[in-house]
Amino acid sequence: MYRIIDRVFDGTVLSVQPFRFGRCFSIIFEILGIEELLEKFASVVIGIVYSLILSAFTRRILVHKGKIIFGVMDLLAMVLEGSEAELNEQQAIDYAIALSLSEQDRKGKKSIDKQLARAQTKEDEHFAKAQLEDDEQLAKALQESMYMESPPRCETGNIFQPYPFNFPSEYRICARCNTEIGRGEFLTCMGAEWHPECFRCHACNRPITDGEFSISDNRSYHKLCFKKQRHPKCEVCKSFIPANSEGVIPYREHRFWKNKYCPSHEHDGTPRCCSCERMEPRDTRYLLLDDGRKLCLECLDSAIMDTHECQPLYLEIQEFYEGLNMKVEQQVPMLLVERQALNEAMEGEKNGHHHLSEIRGLCLSEVQTVPTISRRPRIGADHQFIDMRTEPCRLIRRCEVTAILVLYGLPRLLTGVILAHEMMHAWLKLKGYRNLSPEVEEGICQVLAFMWLESELYTASGIDFVSSTSSSSPFTSSKKGKRSDFEKRCGEFFKHHIELDASPAYGDGFRTGRQAVDKYGLKNTLDHIRLTGSFP
Repeated sequence: MYRIIDRVFDGTVLSVQPFRFGRCFSIIFEILGIEELLEKFASVVIGIVYSLILSAFTRRILVHKGKIIFGVMDLLAMVLEGSEAELNEQQAIDYAIALSLSEQDRKGKKSIDKQLARAQTKEDEHFAKAQLEDDEQLAKALQESMYMESPPRCETGNIFQPYPFNFPSEYRICARCNTEIGRGEFLTCMGAEWHPECFRCHACNRPITDGEFSISDNRSYHKLCFKKQRHPKCEVCKSFIPANSEGVIPYREHRFWKNKYCPSHEHDGTPRCCSCERMEPRDTRYLLLDDGRKLCLECLDSAIMDTHECQPLYLEIQEFYEGLNMKVEQQVPMLLVERQALNEAMEGEKNGHHHLSEIRGLCLSEVQTVPTISRRPRIGADHQFIDMRTEPCRLIRRCEVTAILVLYGLPRLLTGVILAHEMMHAWLKLKGYRNLSPEVEEGICQVLAFMWLESELYTASGIDFVSSTSSSSPFTSSKKGKRSDFEKRCGEFFKHHIELDASPAYGDGFRTGRQAVDKYGLKNTLDHIRLTGSFP
Protein backbone atom coordinates (compact mmCIF):
# COMPACT_ATOMS: atom_id res chain seq x y z
CA MET A 1 0.00 0.00 0.00
CA TYR A 2 2.78 2.42 0.87
CA ARG A 3 4.46 1.57 -2.43
CA ILE A 4 1.23 2.53 -4.16
CA ILE A 5 1.16 5.81 -2.23
CA ASP A 6 4.75 6.54 -3.23
CA ARG A 7 3.76 5.90 -6.82
CA VAL A 8 0.87 8.30 -6.52
CA PHE A 9 2.95 11.17 -5.15
CA ASP A 10 6.12 10.52 -7.06
CA GLY A 11 5.69 13.66 -9.17
CA THR A 12 2.50 12.43 -10.81
CA VAL A 13 -0.05 14.28 -8.66
CA LEU A 14 -0.64 17.79 -9.94
CA SER A 15 -1.89 19.83 -6.99
CA VAL A 16 -5.08 21.71 -6.40
CA GLN A 17 -6.27 23.32 -3.16
CA PRO A 18 -6.13 20.78 -0.26
CA PHE A 19 -9.85 20.84 0.54
CA ARG A 20 -10.68 20.10 -3.09
CA PHE A 21 -8.33 17.11 -3.10
CA GLY A 22 -9.95 15.54 -0.03
CA ARG A 23 -13.45 16.14 -1.34
CA CYS A 24 -12.56 14.51 -4.64
CA PHE A 25 -11.52 11.26 -2.93
CA SER A 26 -14.57 11.26 -0.65
CA ILE A 27 -16.89 11.57 -3.64
CA ILE A 28 -15.02 8.83 -5.50
CA PHE A 29 -15.23 6.42 -2.61
CA GLU A 30 -18.90 7.19 -2.03
CA ILE A 31 -19.76 6.62 -5.65
CA LEU A 32 -17.87 3.32 -5.74
CA GLY A 33 -19.59 2.04 -2.55
CA ILE A 34 -16.42 1.12 -0.71
CA GLU A 35 -16.88 3.03 2.52
CA GLU A 36 -15.32 0.11 4.41
CA LEU A 37 -12.09 0.86 2.71
CA LEU A 38 -11.99 4.27 4.38
CA GLU A 39 -12.26 2.74 7.80
CA LYS A 40 -9.57 0.13 7.15
CA PHE A 41 -7.15 2.50 5.65
CA ALA A 42 -7.81 5.60 7.79
CA SER A 43 -4.19 5.77 8.61
CA VAL A 44 -3.34 5.53 4.94
CA VAL A 45 -5.72 8.41 4.10
CA ILE A 46 -4.16 10.57 6.82
CA GLY A 47 -0.78 9.78 5.36
CA ILE A 48 -2.03 10.68 1.90
CA VAL A 49 -3.36 14.05 3.13
CA TYR A 50 -0.14 14.74 4.95
CA SER A 51 1.90 13.79 1.92
CA LEU A 52 -0.37 15.97 -0.25
CA ILE A 53 0.20 19.03 1.95
CA LEU A 54 3.89 18.34 1.92
CA SER A 55 3.87 17.89 -1.82
CA ALA A 56 1.96 21.18 -2.31
CA PHE A 57 4.81 23.08 -0.74
CA THR A 58 7.84 21.02 -1.71
CA ARG A 59 7.06 19.58 -5.10
CA ARG A 60 6.29 21.20 -8.41
CA ILE A 61 2.62 22.24 -8.75
CA LEU A 62 0.90 22.33 -12.10
CA VAL A 63 -2.51 23.94 -12.66
CA HIS A 64 -3.94 24.51 -16.12
CA LYS A 65 -6.84 27.03 -16.44
CA GLY A 66 -8.24 26.13 -13.00
CA LYS A 67 -8.55 22.41 -13.87
CA ILE A 68 -6.68 19.58 -12.10
CA ILE A 69 -4.47 17.47 -14.32
CA PHE A 70 -2.79 14.51 -12.67
CA GLY A 71 -1.83 10.91 -13.41
CA VAL A 72 -3.59 8.93 -10.69
CA MET A 73 -5.12 6.44 -13.05
CA ASP A 74 -2.67 3.84 -11.89
CA LEU A 75 -3.57 4.49 -8.27
CA LEU A 76 -7.29 4.16 -8.93
CA ALA A 77 -6.73 1.10 -11.00
CA MET A 78 -4.72 -0.54 -8.22
CA VAL A 79 -7.00 0.56 -5.37
CA LEU A 80 -10.23 -0.08 -7.18
CA GLU A 81 -9.10 -3.13 -9.07
CA GLY A 82 -11.84 -5.64 -9.26
CA SER A 83 -14.56 -3.12 -8.47
CA GLU A 84 -17.83 -3.52 -10.26
CA ALA A 85 -18.89 0.15 -9.91
CA GLU A 86 -21.30 1.46 -12.49
CA LEU A 87 -19.07 4.45 -13.28
CA ASN A 88 -15.65 3.97 -14.68
CA GLU A 89 -12.61 5.60 -13.19
CA GLN A 90 -12.27 8.51 -15.58
CA GLN A 91 -15.91 9.53 -15.27
CA ALA A 92 -15.69 9.50 -11.48
CA ILE A 93 -12.66 11.74 -11.43
CA ASP A 94 -14.07 14.19 -13.97
CA TYR A 95 -17.38 14.38 -12.16
CA ALA A 96 -15.72 15.06 -8.82
CA ILE A 97 -13.52 17.79 -10.23
CA ALA A 98 -16.40 19.46 -12.09
CA LEU A 99 -18.61 19.41 -9.03
CA SER A 100 -15.94 21.00 -6.88
CA LEU A 101 -15.12 23.71 -9.39
CA SER A 102 -18.75 24.58 -10.13
CA GLU A 103 -19.45 25.04 -6.43
CA GLN A 104 -16.52 27.39 -6.05
CA ASP A 105 -17.48 29.29 -9.20
CA ARG A 106 -20.98 29.82 -7.86
CA LYS A 107 -19.57 31.31 -4.70
CA GLY A 108 -17.26 33.63 -6.66
CA LYS A 109 -20.03 34.69 -9.03
CA LYS A 110 -22.34 35.54 -6.14
CA SER A 111 -19.61 37.70 -4.58
CA ILE A 112 -18.99 39.55 -7.84
CA ASP A 113 -22.70 40.11 -8.39
CA LYS A 114 -23.04 41.61 -4.93
CA GLN A 115 -20.12 43.98 -5.56
CA LEU A 116 -21.55 45.06 -8.90
CA ALA A 117 -24.94 45.69 -7.32
CA ARG A 118 -23.40 47.85 -4.60
CA ALA A 119 -21.36 49.84 -7.17
CA GLN A 120 -24.41 50.43 -9.37
CA THR A 121 -26.42 51.63 -6.39
CA LYS A 122 -23.71 54.15 -5.45
CA GLU A 123 -23.47 55.42 -9.03
CA ASP A 124 -27.24 55.89 -9.22
CA GLU A 125 -27.22 57.80 -5.95
CA HIS A 126 -24.36 60.06 -7.16
CA PHE A 127 -26.09 60.76 -10.48
CA ALA A 128 -29.38 61.59 -8.76
CA LYS A 129 -27.59 63.96 -6.39
CA ALA A 130 -25.77 65.72 -9.25
CA GLN A 131 -29.02 66.00 -11.21
CA LEU A 132 -30.74 67.61 -8.23
CA GLU A 133 -27.93 70.13 -7.69
CA ASP A 134 -27.85 71.09 -11.38
CA ASP A 135 -31.60 71.55 -11.50
CA GLU A 136 -31.44 73.84 -8.49
CA GLN A 137 -28.62 75.85 -10.10
CA LEU A 138 -30.53 76.20 -13.36
CA ALA A 139 -33.68 77.33 -11.55
CA LYS A 140 -31.69 79.92 -9.62
CA ALA A 141 -30.04 81.29 -12.77
CA LEU A 142 -33.36 81.53 -14.60
CA GLN A 143 -34.90 83.33 -11.66
CA GLU A 144 -32.03 85.84 -11.57
CA SER A 145 -32.30 86.45 -15.30
CA MET A 146 -35.97 87.39 -14.86
CA TYR A 147 -35.05 90.12 -12.38
CA MET A 148 -32.02 91.62 -14.15
CA GLU A 149 -31.88 95.41 -14.10
CA SER A 150 -32.11 97.39 -17.33
CA PRO A 151 -28.71 97.80 -19.01
CA PRO A 152 -26.87 101.08 -18.39
CA ARG A 153 -26.85 103.82 -20.98
CA CYS A 154 -24.88 103.24 -24.14
CA GLU A 155 -22.31 105.88 -23.25
CA THR A 156 -20.67 103.52 -20.77
CA GLY A 157 -21.47 100.21 -22.43
CA ASN A 158 -23.84 97.55 -21.18
CA ILE A 159 -22.45 95.50 -18.30
CA PHE A 160 -23.73 91.96 -17.78
CA GLN A 161 -22.90 88.86 -15.79
CA PRO A 162 -22.49 85.54 -17.63
CA TYR A 163 -24.34 82.60 -16.08
CA PRO A 164 -22.30 79.38 -15.81
CA PHE A 165 -24.14 76.04 -15.92
CA ASN A 166 -22.95 72.50 -15.40
CA PHE A 167 -25.59 69.85 -15.97
CA PRO A 168 -26.46 67.20 -18.54
CA SER A 169 -27.19 69.46 -21.48
CA GLU A 170 -29.47 69.19 -24.39
CA TYR A 171 -28.09 69.59 -27.88
CA ARG A 172 -26.37 73.04 -27.81
CA ILE A 173 -24.11 74.79 -30.31
CA CYS A 174 -21.39 77.25 -29.26
CA ALA A 175 -22.03 80.68 -30.78
CA ARG A 176 -18.33 81.17 -31.60
CA CYS A 177 -16.90 77.84 -32.80
CA ASN A 178 -20.24 76.37 -33.99
CA THR A 179 -19.47 73.02 -32.38
CA GLU A 180 -21.62 71.05 -29.97
CA ILE A 181 -21.43 71.89 -26.29
CA GLY A 182 -21.22 68.53 -24.56
CA ARG A 183 -21.68 67.63 -20.94
CA GLY A 184 -19.90 70.14 -18.77
CA GLU A 185 -19.71 73.83 -17.96
CA PHE A 186 -20.83 76.49 -20.44
CA LEU A 187 -21.91 80.15 -20.45
CA THR A 188 -25.20 81.60 -21.55
CA CYS A 189 -25.26 85.30 -22.40
CA MET A 190 -26.15 87.65 -25.25
CA GLY A 191 -28.91 85.21 -26.20
CA ALA A 192 -26.56 82.31 -26.95
CA GLU A 193 -24.49 79.54 -25.34
CA TRP A 194 -20.70 79.51 -25.35
CA HIS A 195 -17.81 77.31 -24.37
CA PRO A 196 -16.07 79.19 -21.54
CA GLU A 197 -12.92 79.48 -23.66
CA CYS A 198 -14.92 80.74 -26.66
CA PHE A 199 -16.53 83.74 -24.96
CA ARG A 200 -13.86 86.33 -25.71
CA CYS A 201 -13.22 90.07 -25.61
CA HIS A 202 -13.54 91.79 -28.99
CA ALA A 203 -10.62 94.11 -28.16
CA CYS A 204 -7.91 91.78 -26.80
CA ASN A 205 -9.34 88.42 -28.00
CA ARG A 206 -8.82 86.83 -24.60
CA PRO A 207 -11.50 84.79 -22.77
CA ILE A 208 -13.78 86.79 -20.50
CA THR A 209 -13.49 85.19 -17.08
CA ASP A 210 -14.50 88.19 -14.99
CA GLY A 211 -17.82 88.36 -13.23
CA GLU A 212 -18.91 91.28 -15.42
CA PHE A 213 -18.39 92.36 -19.01
CA SER A 214 -19.49 95.16 -21.33
CA ILE A 215 -21.45 94.99 -24.57
CA SER A 216 -21.28 97.49 -27.43
CA ASP A 217 -22.57 96.93 -30.98
CA ASN A 218 -23.44 93.35 -29.95
CA ARG A 219 -19.79 92.68 -29.10
CA SER A 220 -18.45 91.65 -25.71
CA TYR A 221 -15.55 93.37 -23.97
CA HIS A 222 -13.65 93.17 -20.72
CA LYS A 223 -14.69 96.18 -18.66
CA LEU A 224 -11.15 97.59 -18.78
CA CYS A 225 -10.76 96.91 -22.51
CA PHE A 226 -14.06 98.63 -23.20
CA LYS A 227 -12.98 101.62 -21.18
CA LYS A 228 -9.69 101.90 -23.05
CA GLN A 229 -11.28 101.48 -26.47
CA ARG A 230 -14.68 103.13 -26.16
CA HIS A 231 -14.62 105.33 -23.08
CA PRO A 232 -13.96 108.91 -24.27
CA LYS A 233 -10.57 110.26 -23.29
CA CYS A 234 -9.89 113.95 -22.91
CA GLU A 235 -7.46 115.33 -25.51
CA VAL A 236 -6.36 118.02 -23.08
CA CYS A 237 -5.69 116.27 -19.76
CA LYS A 238 -5.35 112.76 -21.27
CA SER A 239 -7.68 111.31 -18.63
CA PHE A 240 -10.87 109.31 -19.07
CA ILE A 241 -13.79 111.70 -19.00
CA PRO A 242 -15.74 110.91 -15.81
CA ALA A 243 -19.42 110.03 -15.80
CA ASN A 244 -21.93 112.09 -13.89
CA SER A 245 -24.31 110.88 -11.18
CA GLU A 246 -26.73 109.53 -13.81
CA GLY A 247 -24.10 107.36 -15.45
CA VAL A 248 -23.82 109.60 -18.52
CA ILE A 249 -20.41 110.81 -19.72
CA PRO A 250 -20.70 114.51 -20.61
CA TYR A 251 -17.99 115.76 -22.94
CA ARG A 252 -17.36 118.33 -25.65
CA GLU A 253 -16.22 117.48 -29.16
CA HIS A 254 -14.88 119.75 -31.86
CA ARG A 255 -17.26 119.56 -34.76
CA PHE A 256 -14.46 119.17 -37.33
CA TRP A 257 -11.43 117.70 -35.56
CA LYS A 258 -13.61 115.41 -33.41
CA ASN A 259 -11.33 115.95 -30.42
CA LYS A 260 -13.13 115.10 -27.18
CA TYR A 261 -12.40 117.03 -24.01
CA CYS A 262 -13.81 117.66 -20.56
CA PRO A 263 -16.45 120.44 -20.42
CA SER A 264 -14.47 122.10 -17.64
CA HIS A 265 -11.66 123.02 -20.04
CA GLU A 266 -13.94 125.54 -21.75
CA HIS A 267 -13.88 127.63 -18.56
CA ASP A 268 -10.51 126.86 -16.93
CA GLY A 269 -8.43 129.04 -19.25
CA THR A 270 -7.15 126.27 -21.51
CA PRO A 271 -5.80 128.11 -24.59
CA ARG A 272 -6.72 127.32 -28.19
CA CYS A 273 -4.70 127.60 -31.35
CA CYS A 274 -5.64 130.89 -33.03
CA SER A 275 -5.69 129.12 -36.40
CA CYS A 276 -7.12 125.60 -36.10
CA GLU A 277 -9.00 126.19 -32.80
CA ARG A 278 -7.67 123.01 -31.19
CA MET A 279 -7.12 123.14 -27.44
CA GLU A 280 -3.61 122.99 -26.05
CA PRO A 281 -2.90 119.56 -24.49
CA ARG A 282 -1.25 119.47 -21.09
CA ASP A 283 1.76 117.60 -22.46
CA THR A 284 2.32 120.00 -25.40
CA ARG A 285 3.25 123.67 -25.41
CA TYR A 286 1.82 126.00 -28.03
CA LEU A 287 3.84 128.97 -29.25
CA LEU A 288 2.94 132.26 -27.57
CA LEU A 289 2.80 135.22 -29.97
CA ASP A 290 3.57 138.78 -28.90
CA ASP A 291 -0.06 139.85 -29.05
CA GLY A 292 -1.13 137.06 -26.66
CA ARG A 293 -2.37 134.55 -29.22
CA LYS A 294 -1.17 130.95 -29.19
CA LEU A 295 -0.21 128.92 -32.24
CA CYS A 296 0.10 125.14 -32.37
CA LEU A 297 3.29 123.65 -33.78
CA GLU A 298 1.51 122.15 -36.80
CA CYS A 299 0.08 125.51 -37.86
CA LEU A 300 3.45 127.14 -37.20
CA ASP A 301 5.00 125.05 -40.00
CA SER A 302 3.21 127.09 -42.70
CA ALA A 303 2.65 130.32 -40.78
CA ILE A 304 3.48 133.65 -42.46
CA MET A 305 5.18 135.91 -39.94
CA ASP A 306 5.93 139.24 -41.70
CA THR A 307 4.79 141.51 -44.53
CA HIS A 308 7.67 140.70 -46.85
CA GLU A 309 7.08 136.96 -46.54
CA CYS A 310 3.42 137.47 -47.44
CA GLN A 311 4.01 139.40 -50.69
CA PRO A 312 4.20 136.30 -52.99
CA LEU A 313 0.88 135.07 -51.62
CA TYR A 314 -0.64 138.53 -52.14
CA LEU A 315 0.46 138.47 -55.78
CA GLU A 316 -1.10 135.03 -56.17
CA ILE A 317 -4.43 136.34 -54.90
CA GLN A 318 -4.25 139.20 -57.42
CA GLU A 319 -3.62 136.68 -60.21
CA PHE A 320 -6.61 134.67 -59.05
CA TYR A 321 -8.85 137.76 -59.46
CA GLU A 322 -7.36 138.47 -62.86
CA GLY A 323 -8.26 134.92 -63.91
CA LEU A 324 -11.88 135.73 -63.01
CA ASN A 325 -11.73 138.96 -65.10
CA MET A 326 -11.93 140.93 -61.86
CA LYS A 327 -8.54 142.63 -61.83
CA VAL A 328 -8.00 145.20 -59.09
CA GLU A 329 -6.65 148.19 -61.01
CA GLN A 330 -5.26 150.03 -58.05
CA GLN A 331 -2.11 148.89 -56.31
CA VAL A 332 -3.46 148.44 -52.81
CA PRO A 333 -0.83 148.09 -50.07
CA MET A 334 -0.99 144.91 -47.99
CA LEU A 335 0.41 144.79 -44.46
CA LEU A 336 0.70 142.08 -41.82
CA VAL A 337 0.00 143.52 -38.38
CA GLU A 338 -0.49 142.52 -34.76
CA ARG A 339 -3.88 142.13 -33.20
CA GLN A 340 -3.69 145.42 -31.29
CA ALA A 341 -2.94 147.40 -34.47
CA LEU A 342 -5.77 145.68 -36.30
CA ASN A 343 -8.22 146.48 -33.52
CA GLU A 344 -7.18 150.13 -33.49
CA ALA A 345 -7.61 150.41 -37.25
CA MET A 346 -10.98 148.71 -36.97
CA GLU A 347 -12.38 151.50 -34.81
CA GLY A 348 -12.81 153.76 -37.83
CA GLU A 349 -13.84 151.04 -40.27
CA LYS A 350 -17.00 149.00 -40.63
CA ASN A 351 -15.65 146.41 -43.05
CA GLY A 352 -13.47 143.77 -41.42
CA HIS A 353 -13.03 140.02 -41.73
CA HIS A 354 -14.21 138.57 -38.41
CA HIS A 355 -13.50 135.08 -37.13
CA LEU A 356 -15.50 134.30 -34.03
CA SER A 357 -15.02 137.43 -31.89
CA GLU A 358 -11.62 138.25 -33.39
CA ILE A 359 -10.82 140.52 -36.36
CA ARG A 360 -8.34 138.94 -38.75
CA GLY A 361 -8.42 141.26 -41.75
CA LEU A 362 -9.43 144.75 -42.71
CA CYS A 363 -9.80 146.80 -45.88
CA LEU A 364 -9.01 150.47 -45.09
CA SER A 365 -10.63 153.22 -47.03
CA GLU A 366 -9.23 156.34 -45.41
CA VAL A 367 -5.88 157.80 -44.45
CA GLN A 368 -4.45 156.22 -41.30
CA THR A 369 -1.07 155.59 -39.76
CA VAL A 370 -0.52 152.08 -38.41
CA PRO A 371 2.59 150.26 -37.14
CA THR A 372 3.60 147.47 -39.51
CA ILE A 373 5.92 144.54 -38.87
CA SER A 374 9.12 145.15 -40.78
CA ARG A 375 11.25 142.27 -39.48
CA ARG A 376 10.37 138.66 -38.74
CA PRO A 377 10.51 137.90 -35.00
CA ARG A 378 12.67 135.15 -33.53
CA ILE A 379 11.49 132.33 -31.26
CA GLY A 380 12.97 132.66 -27.80
CA ALA A 381 13.85 129.98 -25.28
CA ASP A 382 10.44 130.34 -23.62
CA HIS A 383 8.48 129.54 -26.80
CA GLN A 384 7.82 133.26 -27.35
CA PHE A 385 8.54 135.53 -30.29
CA ILE A 386 11.18 138.16 -29.56
CA ASP A 387 12.98 140.94 -31.44
CA MET A 388 9.99 141.80 -33.61
CA ARG A 389 10.49 145.28 -35.11
CA THR A 390 7.64 147.62 -36.04
CA GLU A 391 7.70 150.99 -37.76
CA PRO A 392 5.00 153.54 -38.54
CA CYS A 393 3.60 153.60 -42.07
CA ARG A 394 1.48 156.49 -43.33
CA LEU A 395 -1.25 155.28 -45.66
CA ILE A 396 -2.39 157.83 -48.23
CA ARG A 397 -5.92 157.53 -49.52
CA ARG A 398 -6.16 156.77 -53.21
CA CYS A 399 -9.60 156.47 -54.64
CA GLU A 400 -11.42 154.73 -51.83
CA VAL A 401 -9.08 151.93 -50.75
CA THR A 402 -6.14 152.70 -48.52
CA ALA A 403 -4.73 149.28 -47.59
CA ILE A 404 -5.47 145.70 -46.72
CA LEU A 405 -4.45 144.62 -43.22
CA VAL A 406 -4.08 140.97 -42.24
CA LEU A 407 -3.26 139.42 -38.88
CA TYR A 408 0.27 137.98 -38.81
CA GLY A 409 1.28 134.51 -37.63
CA LEU A 410 -1.46 132.55 -39.42
CA PRO A 411 -0.93 129.56 -41.75
CA ARG A 412 -0.59 130.25 -45.45
CA LEU A 413 -4.02 128.91 -46.45
CA LEU A 414 -5.84 130.89 -43.77
CA THR A 415 -3.85 134.02 -44.64
CA GLY A 416 -4.84 133.53 -48.28
CA VAL A 417 -8.52 133.16 -47.35
CA ILE A 418 -8.40 136.47 -45.45
CA LEU A 419 -6.56 138.19 -48.31
CA ALA A 420 -9.07 136.94 -50.90
CA HIS A 421 -11.94 138.16 -48.71
CA GLU A 422 -10.45 141.65 -48.20
CA MET A 423 -9.48 141.86 -51.87
CA MET A 424 -13.16 141.47 -52.78
CA HIS A 425 -14.00 144.36 -50.45
CA ALA A 426 -11.44 146.46 -52.33
CA TRP A 427 -12.81 145.39 -55.71
CA LEU A 428 -16.39 146.28 -54.71
CA LYS A 429 -15.30 149.74 -53.50
CA LEU A 430 -13.23 150.45 -56.58
CA LYS A 431 -16.05 149.30 -58.91
CA GLY A 432 -18.61 151.55 -57.30
CA TYR A 433 -20.75 149.10 -55.31
CA ARG A 434 -22.36 151.38 -52.74
CA ASN A 435 -24.43 150.90 -49.62
CA LEU A 436 -24.57 147.11 -49.65
CA SER A 437 -26.06 145.31 -46.67
CA PRO A 438 -23.64 143.31 -44.50
CA GLU A 439 -25.26 140.06 -45.62
CA VAL A 440 -24.71 140.84 -49.30
CA GLU A 441 -21.23 142.41 -49.06
CA GLU A 442 -19.75 139.98 -46.53
CA GLY A 443 -21.57 137.10 -48.18
CA ILE A 444 -20.13 137.71 -51.67
CA CYS A 445 -16.67 138.33 -50.17
CA GLN A 446 -16.87 134.95 -48.44
CA VAL A 447 -17.88 133.34 -51.73
CA LEU A 448 -14.70 134.63 -53.42
CA ALA A 449 -12.55 133.55 -50.47
CA PHE A 450 -14.13 130.09 -50.61
CA MET A 451 -13.51 129.87 -54.36
CA TRP A 452 -9.82 130.68 -53.90
CA LEU A 453 -9.46 128.09 -51.14
CA GLU A 454 -11.10 125.42 -53.28
CA SER A 455 -8.78 126.28 -56.17
CA GLU A 456 -5.78 125.82 -53.89
CA LEU A 457 -6.94 122.47 -52.57
CA TYR A 458 -8.02 121.11 -55.96
CA THR A 459 -4.90 122.37 -57.74
CA ALA A 460 -2.76 120.67 -55.13
CA SER A 461 -4.64 117.47 -56.00
CA GLY A 462 -3.90 117.90 -59.72
CA ILE A 463 -7.34 119.30 -60.62
CA ASP A 464 -7.59 122.58 -62.53
CA PHE A 465 -10.17 124.78 -60.88
CA VAL A 466 -10.68 128.34 -62.09
CA SER A 467 -7.50 130.24 -62.66
CA SER A 468 -4.81 128.66 -64.77
CA THR A 469 -2.52 131.61 -64.13
CA SER A 470 -2.53 131.11 -60.37
CA SER A 471 -0.42 127.98 -60.70
CA SER A 472 2.25 129.81 -62.70
CA SER A 473 3.67 131.55 -59.66
CA PRO A 474 7.00 130.01 -58.55
CA PHE A 475 6.08 130.63 -54.93
CA THR A 476 2.73 128.90 -55.33
CA SER A 477 4.10 125.80 -56.98
CA SER A 478 6.85 125.40 -54.43
CA LYS A 479 4.44 125.81 -51.56
CA LYS A 480 2.01 123.33 -53.04
CA GLY A 481 4.75 120.81 -53.56
CA LYS A 482 5.67 120.96 -49.88
CA ARG A 483 2.14 120.98 -48.50
CA SER A 484 1.83 118.58 -45.59
CA ASP A 485 -1.09 116.32 -44.81
CA PHE A 486 -1.96 118.51 -41.86
CA GLU A 487 -1.98 121.62 -44.04
CA LYS A 488 -4.40 119.92 -46.43
CA ARG A 489 -6.53 118.88 -43.50
CA CYS A 490 -6.38 122.42 -42.17
CA GLY A 491 -7.60 123.69 -45.55
CA GLU A 492 -10.62 121.40 -45.25
CA PHE A 493 -11.22 122.83 -41.79
CA PHE A 494 -11.24 126.40 -43.15
CA LYS A 495 -13.76 125.35 -45.81
CA HIS A 496 -15.85 123.63 -43.17
CA HIS A 497 -15.83 126.76 -41.01
CA ILE A 498 -16.99 129.01 -43.87
CA GLU A 499 -19.78 126.62 -44.83
CA LEU A 500 -21.11 126.22 -41.29
CA ASP A 501 -20.63 129.76 -40.01
CA ALA A 502 -23.73 130.61 -37.99
CA SER A 503 -23.52 134.41 -38.18
CA PRO A 504 -26.15 136.21 -40.31
CA ALA A 505 -23.65 138.22 -42.38
CA TYR A 506 -20.84 135.73 -42.92
CA GLY A 507 -22.77 132.49 -42.65
CA ASP A 508 -26.21 133.15 -44.12
CA GLY A 509 -24.76 135.69 -46.57
CA PHE A 510 -22.23 133.15 -47.85
CA ARG A 511 -24.78 130.39 -48.33
CA THR A 512 -27.18 132.68 -50.18
CA GLY A 513 -24.40 134.12 -52.35
CA ARG A 514 -22.96 130.72 -53.18
CA GLN A 515 -26.36 129.43 -54.21
CA ALA A 516 -26.80 132.45 -56.50
CA VAL A 517 -23.35 132.03 -58.07
CA ASP A 518 -23.91 128.31 -58.63
CA LYS A 519 -27.24 129.01 -60.30
CA TYR A 520 -26.60 132.21 -62.29
CA GLY A 521 -22.82 132.46 -62.46
CA LEU A 522 -20.48 134.95 -60.81
CA LYS A 523 -20.79 137.75 -63.39
CA ASN A 524 -24.60 137.72 -63.47
CA THR A 525 -24.74 137.64 -59.69
CA LEU A 526 -22.44 140.67 -59.42
CA ASP A 527 -24.44 142.56 -62.03
CA HIS A 528 -27.64 141.87 -60.10
CA ILE A 529 -26.02 143.08 -56.89
CA ARG A 530 -24.91 146.32 -58.61
CA LEU A 531 -28.45 146.98 -59.84
CA THR A 532 -30.51 145.85 -56.85
CA GLY A 533 -28.11 145.62 -53.93
CA SER A 534 -29.22 142.02 -53.27
CA PHE A 535 -28.59 138.50 -54.46
CA PRO A 536 -30.66 137.21 -57.39
